[in-house]
Amino acid sequence: MPEQQIIVTGASKGIGAAIVSDLDRRGFIVAGLSRSGEVPAGYGLACDVSDPHSIAAAVDAVAARGYISGVVNCAGAHASGPSADLPVEGFESTMRLNATSVLAVCQQVYRHLVRAETSLIVNIGSFYDKLAVAENVAYCASKAAVGAITRCLAAEWAKDGVRVINIAPGYIETDLNREFLSKDKIRTWIGKRVPVGRTGKPDEVARLVGALFAENIGFLSGETIYLDGVQGINL
Repeated sequence: MPEQQIIVTGASKGIGAAIVSDLDRRGFIVAGLSRSGEVPAGYGLACDVSDPHSIAAAVDAVAARGYISGVVNCAGAHASGPSADLPVEGFESTMRLNATSVLAVCQQVYRHLVRAETSLIVNIGSFYDKLAVAENVAYCASKAAVGAITRCLAAEWAKDGVRVINIAPGYIETDLNREFLSKDKIRTWIGKRVPVGRTGKPDEVARLVGALFAENIGFLSGETIYLDGVQGINL
């Protein structure tokens, strides 16, 4: 496998950090972008994905080290609250971080991806993209937008050899939510609501992402892969 750089946003913790570690283990050169610039493997660059200028500078810095053959858009944040009281600015902020940033990163790496022998963009969405969840209108809308961005770019850029895939995880236990998910009431609810009976793990998302890059399945593009323990389709 030739050396190739893969950019991962949101790389300092949680699912993003797990993805960086898995890709590094598979032999890829990983450029991890985060606000802190800290990464568990590969090399890190400070980047604020809500700022187009910061994205452009980071992508240029990665390109200066060699060609870019892939990107994983994992940066984002959860936001919730009563919809009637949600400031429009708050909605737009969530959309900018979770969805607009995905398009902005893809636009910046596009010119590099078309030069690669084979290239892949993996977006990390959420199974909330198809659910009706009270007090989560901004988050659900932003993740639905990630799915739409994935489909549209996949259709438009297929002629250029660029594939785009969306992974939509369910409840994944990370350092940020471990205390909440460990509550007896929540664990009981998950045991009943999620058919596999548990939350997912960051390394499960990471292994799926790593496999998509390693296996290079050229006919797979434009799809959303749900990794939610069957919760999203469980009635």
